[in-house]
Amino acid sequence: MIRRIIQINEEKCNGCGACASACHEGAIGMVNGKARLLRDDYCDGLGDCLPACPAGAITFVEREAAAYDEKAVQENMSRKKPADAHHAAPHTGCPGSRMQQFDRTGHTGTPLPSSDEAASQLGQWPCQIKLVPVNAPYFDKAKLLIAADCTAFAYANLHQEFMKGKITLIGCPKLDSIDYSEKLTQIIKNNDIKSVTVVRMEVPCCGGLEAAAKTALQNSGKFIPWQAAAISIDGNILD
Repeated sequence: MIRRIIQINEEKCNGCGACASACHEGAIGMVNGKARLLRDDYCDGLGDCLPACPAGAITFVEREAAAYDEKAVQENMSRKKPADAHHAAPHTGCPGSRMQQFDRTGHTGTPLPSSDEAASQLGQWPCQIKLVPVNAPYFDKAKLLIAADCTAFAYANLHQEFMKGKITLIGCPKLDSIDYSEKLTQIIKNNDIKSVTVVRMEVPCCGGLEAAAKTALQNSGKFIPWQAAAISIDGNILD
């Protein structure tokens, strides 16, 4: 039969495994570090995996495919069900792209640094704009920081002054050679973002990051408070 089904572009796939985790039918698996549709009859064609893909490697196509088999899916998921239902299935993609959220308050029992230690304020992993899933749970009610890669090295107090209490996304428009605005638009549009802060370097090429953030805010159709700051190459905040 001809029906709508997902298609995975293996060249675009970065092996993060987010789509495999998002697929409730077990239709997607990781094979040799790449996402792959394992069986047509496991795919319901609803596309829960699409917003989870940070690389835009998944699309819909209309093609000849076996009908969705709910019974086969249930039997497959029953076999794969973890012994402890309270524990999530292990991440099977690239370890460096495994989605994690960090508690910086100590409420989960994680020891906090002593007062004379500098504490990291990174709230989640991954933090690269290209790698974060668009609908990650840590975006809910988040204050978003969009920062240029170099700011963390140039400005010594970036963690305390800018990153604390925020979800941090980093990127370099010159090195990545891409326009971040589309990905940022999806993040802002599809999540309850409370504010946006942009921190960039003073160099001209870094202006692409601020421009992408502005474009994303405009294209999202939302009115969200935002601010921008520039860091000089010698490590000072510019007026």
